[in-house]
Amino acid sequence: MPRPRTPLLTVDVIIELSDRPEHPIVLIRRRNPPPGWALPGGFVDEGESTEAAAMREAKEETGLATKLVALLGCYSDPDRDPRGYTASAVYVAHAAGIPRGADDAAEARAFAPPDFPQPLAFDHGRILNDYLTFRRTGQPAPLRAPEQS
Repeated sequence: MPRPRTPLLTVDVIIELSDRPEHPIVLIRRRNPPPGWALPGGFVDEGESTEAAAMREAKEETGLATKLVALLGCYSDPDRDPRGYTASAVYVAHAAGIPRGADDAAEARAFAPPDFPQPLAFDHGRILNDYLTFRRTGQPAPLRAPEQS
């Protein structure tokens, strides 16, 4: 049986700075296309769990050690990434300290919700809107299943 063609697996991390009032979140300004501000994240390596990838990518791009506290949701719209089809597990994490952009991040900064910079890359505007609902209500991202016949 031939190996199935599937989307690449990625992770994104919403890092809440728990050592600051209002618990701002960390976004990165992307060093590589597509341009814009984004959640820290990236591709899951072979043999790596999504949780380990989330903590690794957060550390690589922001310099912050994170503690994952929730799975916000899975985002898999085939058009979410202009570079190709990806599916992303999005986590909420806590961290303390000063974010510093590194690796794929030209810059890392904290922003108090809902005052996020523009433009946002990928589908991160949708993810951040879902996060604001999660922050207010504790409800994970809604399921966005296609209409059933």
